[in-house]
Amino acid sequence: MDSLVQHLSDALARTGASSSDFDLNKDFELPKGRVLRPAGVLVAVVRRADQWQVVLTKRSSALKHHPGQIAFAGGKQDPTDADVVAAALREAREEIGLTPESVKILGTLPDHETVTGFQVTPVLGLVRDCFQPVAEQGEVDEVFFVPLDHVMSPDNYLIQSRQWQGRRRHYYVVPYGPYYIWGATARILRGLAERMKT
Repeated sequence: MDSLVQHLSDALARTGASSSDFDLNKDFELPKGRVLRPAGVLVAVVRRADQWQVVLTKRSSALKHHPGQIAFAGGKQDPTDADVVAAALREAREEIGLTPESVKILGTLPDHETVTGFQVTPVLGLVRDCFQPVAEQGEVDEVFFVPLDHVMSPDNYLIQSRQWQGRRRHYYVVPYGPYYIWGATARILRGLAERMKT
């Protein structure tokens, strides 16, 4: 565990720019004067089945926004949250049943701007205790785990595209089994992978 914590801490200490959903679309210009809403997501790393894994969720297919997509536990910062770290921990408790006391916060990664107008801060945390996820009914269809080695290997990432608002938008994908991990989630993971390999 100590070597992983050191490796992750070293990765967090490296300088790097923020990212956005438009990183791979150089011709796209972000609107001037836009107002971004702060949000936090928890990149939770846990030891399971003799390997380090990342906790991810499959959002409910009944949700209005991003139904069925793969995401970290997290969400927008509420007025009652002290900061985005508190927001990520609160949402993790609500969405997957992970208590804040079970998480050792290692730090934060550079912010990621989403197409939906959020400034997302990825909060990197190590789960200390044995964790049995409890999916929030109506919000989360499934909680699952992906080997850290898989998402930390840049070779596992693909670039794909689709039409979005009348233009082609490119984005990262890191498939794992039946799970199609893409968009902001894949971009945040790839950003961490880039830091881990140097």
